[in-house]
Amino acid sequence: MGKPKSILFPRQQKILNTLGENIKFARLRRDFSSELTAERAGISRVTLYKIERGDPGVAMGAYLKVLFVLGLDRDLLKVAEDDILGRKLQDAKLLPGKRASKTRKPDE
Repeated sequence: MGKPKSILFPRQQKILNTLGENIKFARLRRDFSSELTAERAGISRVTLYKIERGDPGVAMGAYLKVLFVLGLDRDLLKVAEDDILGRKLQDAKLLPGKRASKTRKPDE
């Protein structure tokens, strides 16, 4: 019995396809062969091929390993760095009329 296949919405799959394509172009710009990249990342060439095709079944760790080899691993830290929607939701919970707690003045 095999592992269940990951099913994504078309928009999600398009994002993964674009990510895979960006990874492939980054590899080619560096003039790295697929063999060299896969070896340095500690993955198989088949897994690298799947990453470059945006396969949702490949573990996030494998994507990270390839990004590391390409010197792009820190780009993942930019994900949700400026969470605009989250901030709006947080601000919406701050009800008007609520006041910040008063701080006591030290006895003089």
